[in-house]
Amino acid sequence: MKTSVKTNVFNLLKIVTAFTPWVISMYTLYWLEYGGIWHPETMHRDKFTLIILVVGMGLSFLVGSHFSAVKKKPTKH
Repeated sequence: MKTSVKTNVFNLLKIVTAFTPWVISMYTLYWLEYGGIWHPETMHRDKFTLIILVVGMGLSFLVGSHFSAVKKKPTKH
């Protein structure tokens, strides 16, 4: 029973780790808006928003892909 709990916790940590870059990018956008740093009239705001989101989502995809690839690799005993 302990091994299944350990496996479930490990899988949850992998999922949280994979989503962390995306959450950080979303929080960065929230912080920029809430802090009044970005106004709707800020030049190239839409481009920077898109760049921040693409970087966050891309890093999340790469981390998730890494965990998926590691899971499928055969282990040597």
